[in-house]
Amino acid sequence: MSTTLITNLSEAFTSDASATLIPEAAILIEDSRIAWIGKATDAPGAENVIDAGFRAALPGWVDSHTHMVFAGDRSAEFVARMAGQDYAAGGIAVTTAATGASSDYDLTRLLMGRATEALAGGTTYLETKTGYGLSVEEETRHARIASTVADKVTFLGAHLVPAGADAQEYTDLVCGEMLRRVLPYVQYADVFCERGAFNEAQSRQVLTAARDAGLGLRVHGNQLGAGPGVRLAVEFGAASVDHVNYLDEADVTALSGSWNRWDASSRTGSVGTVATCLPACDLSTRQPLAPGRELLDAGVQVALASNCNPGTSYTSSMAFCVATAVLQMNLSIEEAIVAATYGGALALGEQGNVGSLEVGKRADIQLLNAPAVAHLAYRPGMHLNGPVFRAGELVAGRL
Repeated sequence: MSTTLITNLSEAFTSDASATLIPEAAILIEDSRIAWIGKATDAPGAENVIDAGFRAALPGWVDSHTHMVFAGDRSAEFVARMAGQDYAAGGIAVTTAATGASSDYDLTRLLMGRATEALAGGTTYLETKTGYGLSVEEETRHARIASTVADKVTFLGAHLVPAGADAQEYTDLVCGEMLRRVLPYVQYADVFCERGAFNEAQSRQVLTAARDAGLGLRVHGNQLGAGPGVRLAVEFGAASVDHVNYLDEADVTALSGSWNRWDASSRTGSVGTVATCLPACDLSTRQPLAPGRELLDAGVQVALASNCNPGTSYTSSMAFCVATAVLQMNLSIEEAIVAATYGGALALGEQGNVGSLEVGKRADIQLLNAPAVAHLAYRPGMHLNGPVFRAGELVAGRL
């Protein structure tokens, strides 16, 4: 096994259950895994030594919610929304048309470009969804293309009922032939349980069919108003419920209760439903920011994700999401980083593999061109991205 020591780190933030900040740190990599982490003065020897130049280190971002398989442009919709027009999910149809008109080559090229941008920004583990096909052939094509680039793929045929289609007939299609066709390419299924999309009964049908097919579950819920999304997610044991802008006390209690038997320090017990906050989307749609502070205080596991998509959050910058969570959602910098790394890993069932700097985890490490991880929120909007390692290999930036 080859060994590499990254040393002369100003600090390393572990982002695990203990959320430890190690000053003047070093990290030892054996092949693709972290073999040791601690003070540089205590570091073991290694075949290769990398001088980090007194940069801060933290895990690579785990972006657990994106919609990156698309073509076309919806900037005009964004301009109209900023001028005060209301957002409803109908703009998805614009992207569906543009995406359907694109070749496999073009969609793959576009997806790879967006994934490369995310990697340069420190995202080393990426989920993406279908949902801009809304037909059997297109959803299957998008799932296949996504599976060649993303780490995890989510089937979101239940994104929107196509114009002119009967809602129940389309729901039956999603739960039948469409689900069967995408199964070889996806690990999760999702449903947009929201006004203008799928109601409670239809969402329940989608979740039941996906669960019976052996897929993990996710829910778009409580984005545009109060609704049954959170309750359904917890009832079905979904890995995450995403957006969560409009929550009442019962929603928070249900989410908190789903984590009662989870012991993060020992990694034992039943993993509950992660509440995934999407602050870049909240700003773009001018919705109230998700109540991340209240969720954390209630004992809910929170994730931050970019929701990169063409209509409501055209960014893959997890650093922007972290800064927003600190400056506007009242999370500490440590809590925000944990949510954007370990929280995302929990939401994808990969907490044993990625999301923190721990011995045995994959060596997904990003270095900041800054002396402290606090600079992510202290200097919002600044380009602090330094070298990025994925599975121990330098994949972006320069040393």
